[in-house]
Amino acid sequence: MSDRTGIFAGDDPFAIARAWLNEAERSEANDPNAIALSTVDADGLPNARMVLLKEIEADAFVFYTNYGSVKAREIEGSGKAAFVMHWKSLRRQIRVRGTVEREDGPQADAYYASRSLKSRLGAWASDQSQPLSSRTALMAEVAKVTAREGTDPARPPFWGGYRICPTEIEFWADGAFRLHDRFRWSREAITTEWSVLRLCP
Repeated sequence: MSDRTGIFAGDDPFAIARAWLNEAERSEANDPNAIALSTVDADGLPNARMVLLKEIEADAFVFYTNYGSVKAREIEGSGKAAFVMHWKSLRRQIRVRGTVEREDGPQADAYYASRSLKSRLGAWASDQSQPLSSRTALMAEVAKVTAREGTDPARPPFWGGYRICPTEIEFWADGAFRLHDRFRWSREAITTEWSVLRLCP
C-alpha cells in the first residue's frame, strides 16, 4: 500500500507539480517558477543556469529562449535536459530529467505576444550568449530594432520554446533530522506508464 499521502498524493505527477507551484506562488518572494536548467556540451561537460518555467502541460514542462543560446545549442545537440525547482519557503524541490522538443508554433507565438513590448524588442536585439562589446552597444541595437519592428513585433525566427518531456520526476520535501521524504516517478519512455518509488533521504 502506498504511503504517498498529503502533498505527495495523486496519480498524476504533473498535477502534483502544478499544485506545488501554485502553493509556491503564494509564499515565494521572487520567481516561484525559476528552474535551474542543466544541459551538456558536445564533450559531456554539464552547464546550468536559471530560467523561468512558463507552463506545466498535461505531460511536459515548457520554457522559452533564444535558439542561438548556449542552452539551446546544447539541447539541440543532445536532445536531453534536466532541471531542479527549489522553494525555500516551502522547503521542497522537484527534479526532472527527460527528452526535449521544440515548441516553435502558435503556442510560442501566443506566449511571445503576451510579453511586454520591451521584452519582445529585447528578444530581437539580444544575440544571446554571444560576446558583447558594451551595454551601450546593446541599447543601440534595441533602438535599432524598435525603429524597425515597431510596436507589435512578430516573434523572432530565432526565439521560441522547448518542451521537456520527462522520463523521471522526483518530489522532495524537507523532513525533521534530515529524514526527508522523496518519491521518484520514472518511466521507460514518454508513452509508457509511471512507476513510483520512495527513496531514502
